[in-house]
Amino acid sequence: MSTSSSTDPAAHPRTFASDNYSGAHPEVLAAVAEANVGHAPAYGEDPWTAQLQELIRDLFAPDAVACPVFNGTGANVVGLQAALPRWGAVICAASAHINSDEGGAPEKTAGLKLLPVEAPEGKLTPELVDKHAWGWGDPHRAQPLAVSISQSTEFGTCYTPGEVRALADHAHESGMILHMDGSRLGNAAAHLGTGLAAITSDAGVDMLSLGGTKNGLLGAEAVVVLSPESAPGLEYLRKSTMQLGSKMRFVSAQLTALYGGDLWQRSAGQANAMAARLRAGLEQAPGVGLPVPTQSNVVFATLPAEAKARARQAFHFYDWPGDPALVRLMCSFDTTAEDVDALLAAITGQP
Repeated sequence: MSTSSSTDPAAHPRTFASDNYSGAHPEVLAAVAEANVGHAPAYGEDPWTAQLQELIRDLFAPDAVACPVFNGTGANVVGLQAALPRWGAVICAASAHINSDEGGAPEKTAGLKLLPVEAPEGKLTPELVDKHAWGWGDPHRAQPLAVSISQSTEFGTCYTPGEVRALADHAHESGMILHMDGSRLGNAAAHLGTGLAAITSDAGVDMLSLGGTKNGLLGAEAVVVLSPESAPGLEYLRKSTMQLGSKMRFVSAQLTALYGGDLWQRSAGQANAMAARLRAGLEQAPGVGLPVPTQSNVVFATLPAEAKARARQAFHFYDWPGDPALVRLMCSFDTTAEDVDALLAAITGQP
């Protein structure tokens, strides 16, 4: 039997490449199995999706609405497309996933112009937003109608509730909405020691892409509309954008399993703790640079060539695009202290 199809865990060792590499949490698999009973209405008319709607209102706001989708790109595209007209533009960090890692989907599929800004450590500020927040009423310019931030950012940094509120207020003053790509929202909340609402609905966010896949789900995300008036036609666009699941109960059951209790906190907390352990070890390693703060489940490091070669023999990880000296070391909900220590031993050359 080939290693790719083997069920032996030894054939599929953990890596530090991406939290997308990790499997599904056992509690999530159990929730999917529990939903696999008999027949249930399709396209979201099932009890599991109704339960998810109640949960979302409890977690975020009394009038919040959730639309489960299959992936994070789908959540971003469906949400932004529903919120903005075809002449709309979205201000975002140049490093944002919608700008650098979604194959141009927001522009190709949603027809929205992205206005990227170089943002230190991936974080926008009102002053950076103002670099593109102009030209309203000018038919020659795509109209800036949304600001999109990632929480946590592609560099693993986190916006505090105050920073989110400042961006929300600034956007709203100019007639723009604030969208949040929350594919790693749980990791940010775990780092900040807050609930989910404190860095979203309570801080003025209008629309949220609620992550799940990177925190132990099989493949489940949701568009969460926190200001209902900001997304007319969302249900129609979800279908036309090919993100409406027929057997939605299995997507909704996963999201409820993650966010209905403390699983999101336990999983994100474990990933964050392992990243902190990794950083602490790298701080003691000769020749290693750590140019970005570690605030979630990722460590960015520059490694001496020999150390990188040793580490790459033992574990899979990625060089950061555009900077071959920089590597991204990503921890997952199932990363263990033994995994981290083995990577540190490979980097330092110590047994």
